[in-house]
Amino acid sequence: MKPLIGITGNFGDKGCELAKGYYQSVLEAGGSPVVIPPYTDISAMSALLDRLDGILLSGGSDMNPLLVGEEPIPQLHGINPERDVPELNLIRQAYDRQIPMLGICRGIQMLAAALGGSIYQDLGVQYKDAPLIKHSQDLVREQASHTVFLDKDSLLGGLFRSSSLAESEKGELKLPVNSFHHQAVRCPGKLFKVSARSSDGVIEAVESSGHKSILGVQWHPECFILAGDKSQMPIFQWLVNESCNYAQAKKVHGRILSLDSHCDTPMKFGTDEERLVTLPRMRDGHLDASIMVAYLPQGERTGEAHLAATAKANRIITQIEETVSSHCTEVGLAYTPDDLYRLKDEGKKAIMLGIENGYAIGHDIAQIEHFRKRGVVYMTLCHNGDNDICDSARKSSNEHGGVSQFGADVIREMNRLGMMVDLSHASERSFYDAMDISQVPIVCSHSSCRSLCDHPRNLTDGQMKSLAGKGGVMQVTFYEGFLRQDSKASVLDAIEHINHAVNIMGIEHVGIGTDFDGDGGVPGLAHAGELINLTRALLRERYSEADLRLLWGENFLRVMREAQGFKA
Repeated sequence: MKPLIGITGNFGDKGCELAKGYYQSVLEAGGSPVVIPPYTDISAMSALLDRLDGILLSGGSDMNPLLVGEEPIPQLHGINPERDVPELNLIRQAYDRQIPMLGICRGIQMLAAALGGSIYQDLGVQYKDAPLIKHSQDLVREQASHTVFLDKDSLLGGLFRSSSLAESEKGELKLPVNSFHHQAVRCPGKLFKVSARSSDGVIEAVESSGHKSILGVQWHPECFILAGDKSQMPIFQWLVNESCNYAQAKKVHGRILSLDSHCDTPMKFGTDEERLVTLPRMRDGHLDASIMVAYLPQGERTGEAHLAATAKANRIITQIEETVSSHCTEVGLAYTPDDLYRLKDEGKKAIMLGIENGYAIGHDIAQIEHFRKRGVVYMTLCHNGDNDICDSARKSSNEHGGVSQFGADVIREMNRLGMMVDLSHASERSFYDAMDISQVPIVCSHSSCRSLCDHPRNLTDGQMKSLAGKGGVMQVTFYEGFLRQDSKASVLDAIEHINHAVNIMGIEHVGIGTDFDGDGGVPGLAHAGELINLTRALLRERYSEADLRLLWGENFLRVMREAQGFKA
C-alpha cells in the first residue's frame, strides 16, 4: 500500500488549486497524493488526519502576521487568509499525532509560526544586516539561483551525503537551489534545529529537534523534479519513507493491544500541572491502556503513619475511579486481561490500578486482600527507602538484608490473592529473595538495564536472566537517569535498552513501563502522545508485528493471567 500524502492546496481566483510539481514529486517518490483544501472545520480536519500518513505543506503567499502577534510592516506582500488559520491548525494537530511533515517555502515558515518559532515579514528590512544575496529570483524555477550549506550531521545532510556534493571549509555540504521568497524563518523555536543556511546566514532548512519526522526547506525542490532533474528527489523520498513507516505503525496498533505498565498520573490530579497521560494523548500515541498507580513516598513507619499511608492509597484509588467514571464513554476500568481486550473492541481506552510502595499496607497484611478487591493488579514492594517488607535499591540502610519475614508473608499473600509482585525499586538482595519466595512469576514494572546505565534502580544482566528464567518480565522505562548516566537520553536510548533486554532475556520477557508523570519521558517519547514513535523506531529495528504484540503488553499480561489464575 502506498502511503497517503496530504498536500495543502493554495487558494486563488478559482478557489483551491495545486501546482503540478508537488503531486508529481510525491507520485514519483512512491506516495499517493491528495489535496487538503483550506477549511476551518476542526472535526473534519481531525477525521482527515485519521486517514493521512504524511503531509506536504506547499508554497504560496505571505501569512497574516496578526496571527502570531505581530503588526504588518509596509513591505508585507499579499496574504492568503483562507489558508492561514486552517494550516496553523493542521500543523498543530499533525504535530500532536506524530504525522510526518515536509514544508516547502511558505511551508517551512508555517511550521515555525505554528510551533513556537517566528518569521521575517521581509528580509530586506528586518534581517540583522542587509542580505548579501538576492533571495527572490526572476529565473525559471527549475534553475539554481544560489547555494545553501547543509549541516552534514543533520537529517537533511544525511539525505544528500551520498550525492557527491562539495564540502565547504567548515565541512558543510553545498547544495545548489532555487529561491523565490522575501520571507524566511527568523527563529526556529525550541522544537526545531537549523539544518541549512545560505551564505548570508539566512535559515534555509529546519528539522525536528525532538526525533520527530518533520523537515522544512525554503527552496522549491519540486520544480527541479518536474523539469526532469532528480537531484532533489531524496527530500520527497524521505517524506514517503517516513509516511510508510508511520502507516505501518498505525496498522500494527490497530491490531495489537498496547499497555503501559506504569504511570504516576494520579499524582497530578487536582493540580494545574501538565499531565503526560491524558485521553487525547493516548489517542494520539495509539496507546490502549495504562496502569495508573497510587504512589506513596516512603515515610515514617509508626502505627499512625502507616494508617495515614493506607488511607492515602485508598483516596488515590478513589480519585482514579471517579476520573474514569466521569469519562465513561471514552475510557473504562479494567481488572483482567480480558477486560482490556473488551474495552479495545468497544473503542475505549483502559485504565488498570496499581500501588507503588508496599508502605500502603503498613504492617497489616489484611490490607492486601482489601486492595486486591478494589482491583489493584500489582503492588511495588518498596520505593526509595526501606519499609517493613524489604530493603530498597536507594536510600537503604540494608535493614533486613533483603526481604523481611513479614515481607515473605506479604509475597505469599499476594500470590494467593492474584496480585502481581513488582520488584522495581527493590535492592538486589530483595530481588533474589523475592524470586525464591514467590510461586508466581514476578514483574519489574519500570526498570532498565544496569549494564547500559549503572544505576542501582536498574537490573543487572544476572537479575534479568534470573527473572526470565522464572517466567517474569522487565518493563523498560523512559526515565532519562535510568537510560543514560549523563541524562541526555532520547528515544534512541530507550531502543538500546529494549534491544539489550531482548538479547539477554528473550523477546518473551520484555515490555514497556514509561513512568510518565513520575519523571519519565525523553525527547521522542516525552508523553503518551508520542508512544507511536517507539513503535516506528522498533519497526525500523526490524521487530515484527508478533514481537511488538509481546513487547507492547502480551508478555506482561501473560504474567497477570498466571498471577490471577494461581491456585496455591
